Amino acid sequence: MLKKRELQDAEILFDLMIHPEVFPFVREKAASYYEFLLSTKQTIQLEEQGELISRTILDEWGIPVGTISLFDIQDNAGFLGTWLGKPYHGKGYNQLAKDAFFKELFFECGMETVFMKIRKTNIRSRKAAEKLPYVVFANEIRKNLLEQINVNEAIYDLYEIPKDLYTLHVLRNNEYEENHSHVLEA
Repeated sequence: MLKKRELQDAEILFDLMIHPEVFPFVREKAASYYEFLLSTKQTIQLEEQGELISRTILDEWGIPVGTISLFDIQDNAGFLGTWLGKPYHGKGYNQLAKDAFFKELFFECGMETVFMKIRKTNIRSRKAAEKLPYVVFANEIRKNLLEQINVNEAIYDLYEIPKDLYTLHVLRNNEYEENHSHVLEA
């Protein structure tokens, strides 16, 4: 489902990223394949330096369908950035990728908080975030951070995923699966 970013995936990812319904919402835009290749190389280097964490999202056949990253890491917190190619919208990849990525971030990388700044105009991403049971709408509780990300005008809403809420979600899911596993076995 996820793998570390690799240069060999750049061509497929670039073709997916430039779709007009995807491109406006990509954090690290590239105007050409060559620029995207350089950006991917820089992403790999920044991850090696501990400044970000970035993964390629794969479909069930191992084909790249998008990326998911944690940017601006400070004090065991960072900002989530994710995008999927247009052909993969609405097929469940976003939820699967986030779940795998959050497990890695919280349980392997020591992160405590993941923030999401979502454009008020990005209805698809807002709805996806609000479906997640462990996401907190943080405009009121993180006013200082909200002001920082909306320096010139209020274009973003702020969402927060605290490790404790995500952990509770995982524990509840595991408990539910254990309690209902007999149904699957019958």
